[in-house]
Parts: sequence; C-alpha cells; structure tokens
Amino acid sequence: MKYDYVVVLKKNSDRQIDLISILLCVLSIVGFLFEQIKARQINYPLSLISIVITAGIIYNIFFIKKDKSPRYKYLLFMAGVAWIGMPFMQWVSIALFALTFLEYQAKHPLEVGFTNEEIVINTLVRKRIDWNDLNNVILKDGLLTLDFKNNKLFQKETLDDDEPDADEDEFNNYVRKRMVDGSWSMVGDKSQFQNKI
Repeated sequence: MKYDYVVVLKKNSDRQIDLISILLCVLSIVGFLFEQIKARQINYPLSLISIVITAGIIYNIFFIKKDKSPRYKYLLFMAGVAWIGMPFMQWVSIALFALTFLEYQAKHPLEVGFTNEEIVINTLVRKRIDWNDLNNVILKDGLLTLDFKNNKLFQKETLDDDEPDADEDEFNNYVRKRMVDGSWSMVGDKSQFQNKI
C-alpha cells in the first residue's frame, strides 16, 4: 500500500531484547552440556551447535560495541533445532522458534502510515485506525500525537534525522485538511514522508 506520509517513531532500546536472547542462548548451551555430562559421552552435533552459538554471541557483542544492531535469530533458531533432538524439554524448541520470528518485529522501528482512508501502525498485527475515530492528529517538536474520540491518547517521539523528507507544517496541513473534509484527496506530490525528526 502506498502511504501519503509515513512517520518513523523512536523505539525503546534493543538492549532488553538482546539480553533475553543471550540468556536463552546461554541456557541452551548449559542444557546441551548437561545432557552430555549426564549421558557421559560427547554428542558431536550438540557440541558443534554450542560452539557456533558461543561464537555468535561473542560476534554480536563485538557489534554492540560498534553501535550496530545485533541479530540473534539465527542463534535462537539453531538452539531450537538442537532442542528438538534433546531427550527432555523438547517444547523449548517451539518457544525459541517463535522468538526467532518475533525478533525482527521487536527491533524494527515503529512506523505510522497515513492515507486518505486510514492510518496504519505497523505493530506485529497491523493496527488500522479510521480517521473518524480521531479528534486530532498533530506532529510537533518531534512528537506524534493521535487523540482518539474515546479519550485515548497515542503519543510517541519521532526518529531523529538531520534531513527529514518533509516538515511538520506540511504534515500538519495534510492532517488538518483530512480531518476537516473526510473526502479530501491530496493534490500534488504524494511522495513517501519519512519523518525522522
């Protein structure tokens, strides 16, 4: 779907997500080692997966220091595959597979798309908001506010950027015209608005 405007919002730090991912990987390695000690023999596939997961954690910690966003989905997926073959707690693999697919959405910045028909928030399940459900929408000083008629308020900071593609006044004029006349359609440039103020 083509949006008239897309506002990219700041998200909370990925640190908690990363810590949970590291903890799950470390607990998986401990579980694999425990199984080998209990069986009193080396399980080469489990040992190899443990080494790869350990190397992946170390690699990702290196990227954290470089201010890059590490990805643990592949490590969680490998741990999930290994848990399938474990003689106990195979259900852990289901949780690890679910977290593998949820990590991307959890680390992706929240975006709010605006069209003449609706407003869409890209959460895990896209939330669609009808313009008739709102009293007001405003973007001011890097803060997006959606004021709902049911007295709910959605307010988030926008992502910082040195060169926004459009300014707040242009966006607010678009919203004002849309709120006044529900059938109004934007004339002129419909280029995507990546507000990273």
